[in-house]
Amino acid sequence: MPKYAIHLFMPATALLLSAILIAMPSTGAAAGSPAAPIIPAPPQLAAEGYLLLDADTGRVLVEHNSKQRLPPASLTKIMTSYVAAEEIERGTLTETEAVDVSVKAWRMEGSRMFIQEGTKVSVDQLLKGIIIQSGNDASVAMAEHIAGGEDAFADVMNQHAMRLGMSDTNFMNATGLPDEDHYTTASDLAKLTIALINRHPEHYKLYSEKSFRYNEINQSNRNKLLWADRSVDGVKTGHTEAAGYCLVASAVRNNMRLISVVMGTKSEKARATESQKLLSYGFRYFETVRLYDAREILNTVRLWNAEVSSVSMGLGEAVVITLPRGSKGSLSAAMDVESVILGPISAGQALGQLTVSMGDNVVYEGPLIALADIPEAGFFKRMWHSLSLFALQLFGGDPLKIP
Repeated sequence: MPKYAIHLFMPATALLLSAILIAMPSTGAAAGSPAAPIIPAPPQLAAEGYLLLDADTGRVLVEHNSKQRLPPASLTKIMTSYVAAEEIERGTLTETEAVDVSVKAWRMEGSRMFIQEGTKVSVDQLLKGIIIQSGNDASVAMAEHIAGGEDAFADVMNQHAMRLGMSDTNFMNATGLPDEDHYTTASDLAKLTIALINRHPEHYKLYSEKSFRYNEINQSNRNKLLWADRSVDGVKTGHTEAAGYCLVASAVRNNMRLISVVMGTKSEKARATESQKLLSYGFRYFETVRLYDAREILNTVRLWNAEVSSVSMGLGEAVVITLPRGSKGSLSAAMDVESVILGPISAGQALGQLTVSMGDNVVYEGPLIALADIPEAGFFKRMWHSLSLFALQLFGGDPLKIP
């Protein structure tokens, strides 16, 4: 297939090439263009494992031991709340539903919501107790209400983990209290957080609340970045002797969402400070760029043996990439399009390929698809097109240049 270059940042209307496509070599940044931005080495954190990634593109910007299995402490409760959000979405649980508080839930040690045995607490209050107050008692009460017991709930948690691709995670309880078989990784926690934000945005708003008052006791959210950085809107802290001080944080600036996971720091202050280092680095030196929308028309080419003379092509999904800040002008794009395209055409049919590069590095590659169904032409039109194509091939013409 011949290659046809296109400029990446022309507006969609300018990309509506007629049947004539001019063959051009694909080039990188033009002569005299600004030098590539300088990206310093990522920060080195005093933590056992950490990760920074772009939530929209999944690009990892910083990582250290991100796939090492570590105890998550109360970061576990991100999954506890996620399971509840899933049940609410399915209609098997409602926010106003009353939950009975068992003796086991009431007696839970560690951080607590201070619910009382024999009372009833609504699901929405329990969720605030789990997320804002990090209540072990609230987590157990929720687990028992949803699955009948904490062991059964842990099985549900693990099934959700498998669905999310959290291959290095195993939950033994709903709280994160120590158990040698209770572990996860920074990478898996990032997957969970992305799923939580994308699937349950309204539920996720609870993670930005700074305090919750229950039973005449007011408790502040332990995520101190909510006060220190206005762009931070979550997520969750954790601490046990085995896990150290942990924090999953997420922040949005200029339509770019970053997620940081820091596990195994030495103090409450350290987990906040180290997380802030990651977020500051990511926002300062990288940006999220939306190149194309799903089904945006990127090209229109000649069509043969079909009822109409041309077909529009685009991409089946939006293209969003993470780039070093200021490097967008160094991108180039090229199309490989089939030289002869015959009808009939089905919407979604691959007709070529789009490649976006930065220098010698390919940053995106995907199929160009037909954006509409186009039926086959009638008998006489097909005969005429067959003769035309034969003549073009005989005399060395380019069928893509036929009006």
